[in-house]
Amino acid sequence: MDELSAFKGAHSQLADFERELFNRVDLVFTGGQSLYEVKRKAHWAVHAFPSSIDVSHFGKARTITSDPQDQAGIPHPRLGFFGVIDERFDIELLDAVASQRPDWHFVMIGPVVKIDPETLPKHPNIHYLGPKKYEELPAYLAGWDIALLLFARNESTRFISPTKTPEYLAAGKPVISTSIRDVIRPYGELDLVRIADSPCEFIRAAEDFMANEKRTEWLSRVDDFLADISWDKTWAQMSDLINQAIEAKQRRNARPVRAAEALPQRAAVVVA
Repeated sequence: MDELSAFKGAHSQLADFERELFNRVDLVFTGGQSLYEVKRKAHWAVHAFPSSIDVSHFGKARTITSDPQDQAGIPHPRLGFFGVIDERFDIELLDAVASQRPDWHFVMIGPVVKIDPETLPKHPNIHYLGPKKYEELPAYLAGWDIALLLFARNESTRFISPTKTPEYLAAGKPVISTSIRDVIRPYGELDLVRIADSPCEFIRAAEDFMANEKRTEWLSRVDDFLADISWDKTWAQMSDLINQAIEAKQRRNARPVRAAEALPQRAAVVVA
């Protein structure tokens, strides 16, 4: 799902363990296109499965009209993020934008891990609401004006494919993201998500969204895109590949073995 060896505190032998694991498995699934591109030469059967979406769950945000209690008192406009707040989070960008636009309010949902909470920017217009349950997320999303992908650009984000991208879109919220490769492709290229790295770019993108309240055409394109993806479809494709791998192994095991090749064949079966 990620290039974990690049994460803060990663085990020094993690890359070695991954190579050993690849030698033992029949299939490798990657949680994004960028990760697929870097792993496809490490194993003979690597398949990309980018983040999918439970459209009906996050689509509830389009009709919810009441705010959760801890969000109800936060003024608009609200710009929100949910996810783990760790070394992948762009602290500097949040700090700069919140400082420059004190009239905007930033709702941060998720646990703070692997970084000191004291390093997070503290401004009256930044609201850290802590972790929430999956079932609660649509209610929070419903009350946001813009959804954010506040990822720093570093080694730990080089291959991420944020699941929250289609989740935000399913909720009908305009999205601003830093230039994460698996967000640029396809969401940025299809003009479904705005890409912004600097505070000036970020503020301009948010102002454009706020000035254009009628987003019917954009939302129609979002729904057309999301109609082609779902976790059910992802699982069906994965299941087909698993079944094909099982059938191929059964055929290999059923093939008559000549005495001269018996030992290598048994060894191959054990490794697999």
